[in-house]
Amino acid sequence: MFLGLDSSTQSLSAMVIDPSNGVITHEASVNFGTDLPSYGSPSGFIPGGEKGEVHADPRMWMEALDLLLSKLSETFDLSSVEAVAASGQQHGSVYFDESLERRLGSLDPAKALVEQISPALSRATAPIWMDTSTSEECAEIAAAAGGNAEVCARSGSIAIERFTGPQIRRFFKQDPAGYERTSIIHLVSSFVGSLLAGRSVAIDHGDGAGMNLLNLRLLDWDPGLLDATAPGLGAKLPPTAPSATVAGTISNYFVSKYGFSSRCKVILSTGDNPSSLVGMGATEPGTFVISLGTSDTFFAAMSEPVTDPKGFGHVFGNPAGGFMSLICFLNGSLARETLRDQLGLSWADFDTEGLSATPAGNDGRVMLPFFGPEITPRHDFAGPTRSFPADQPAPVEVRALLEGQFLNMRLHSQWLGEQPTLIRLTGGASQNDGIARLIANIFQAPVERFAVANGAALGAALRAGHACGRSLAELTATFCQPAADSRIEPDRSLAPVYDGALQTYRDLLSSVTDR
Repeated sequence: MFLGLDSSTQSLSAMVIDPSNGVITHEASVNFGTDLPSYGSPSGFIPGGEKGEVHADPRMWMEALDLLLSKLSETFDLSSVEAVAASGQQHGSVYFDESLERRLGSLDPAKALVEQISPALSRATAPIWMDTSTSEECAEIAAAAGGNAEVCARSGSIAIERFTGPQIRRFFKQDPAGYERTSIIHLVSSFVGSLLAGRSVAIDHGDGAGMNLLNLRLLDWDPGLLDATAPGLGAKLPPTAPSATVAGTISNYFVSKYGFSSRCKVILSTGDNPSSLVGMGATEPGTFVISLGTSDTFFAAMSEPVTDPKGFGHVFGNPAGGFMSLICFLNGSLARETLRDQLGLSWADFDTEGLSATPAGNDGRVMLPFFGPEITPRHDFAGPTRSFPADQPAPVEVRALLEGQFLNMRLHSQWLGEQPTLIRLTGGASQNDGIARLIANIFQAPVERFAVANGAALGAALRAGHACGRSLAELTATFCQPAADSRIEPDRSLAPVYDGALQTYRDLLSSVTDR
């Protein structure tokens, strides 16, 4: 058996796979808001942060790990787990003093993790991926490193507010004494892995690339970016290592308390996006993944670490080896929901009265689908821009919005230089047949809906199996299956329609963003 953990924004989840029988045997989850209300974080973070600051309480993550494994051990014999791997929300960082290593190595099973580890915190809260408070620090890092083009060429991304490097710089500036007390800085993923291993573990290349600090070609910390971020930073970071590295055996704390075997291996943790790449069966180039959520996300394996010349997309490490792209679109389901509410429609209406009642290409009527600021492309849109009058019937508006979203996605993924042979679709809106068909037609590639809800936890479990010698190709073939009867083939006759629509969209976008 192999155990995968996923520490996401709102919950900590576990998934156990049994490759011998090809089944997921057990799942469990702890919701931070519901199960740990004392931390006052109903959505997994501390509400009310000022000037874009979004932090979480790392003690909540410690307590959640004890609670999750307690739940899991009630129904499952954890001694059968051969290896465990974790995934964690990307970009979040946790700060500790010099006592961390001693505390990790002497954990007492009679006491809780939070009681023993929290005294080592040198920073009470952990900035997470939602934090946008570091614009000034991003500009400072870019200037010191020779410009954002240079930062992107080295690290795979321009200096980005939610990334870890700028967050570290902000801490150094705001609390220099606290930064000085800090002996080691972990990502959320490597922090969970360190708890499991009973010692500080390395940061893997997949998650490390989301920090603005890892040199993609060296696959190690970039001295110039470290110096541009904060003094002495290199000494405060764990080493880097490939994702499949075995970090050691599990801490005796978990053996004594929850019944793990003392031989259970701990595999390096990675970020939730790289882990989802594995869990979606997309570790080889050609399979694109589109996740339709609050923000829409596009990711795909890459043959080479090509970077986005406009700085909108990102490059991370692929846990299976090589690299992956990730592009985030803020105006995802929020834009779809806003238009739905404005028009007084139901979700079903988006299909029956929208896409079904209008022709592909919308007779040349195009919309820039941004109801607020966007990061791909980076622009403070005040609302959607239309190439047609705003008083058109609801079906025209619906198609214009949806086509605009996926034309924008197609346009801003062209820097990859690769065409999809398959698109795997996940997230709430993926269940809409009209939207799935539209994506197939715009990208001219088959679309499959994914059968497992938590791709990050599954990816962690698959990585655990792979690091123990199991074939990743065989694991993927077994566990990364599409939902039954979910495959949608593209209408090849519509290729010229959407090639033309893409050019119209590009022209409309340029007329707004080039002003």
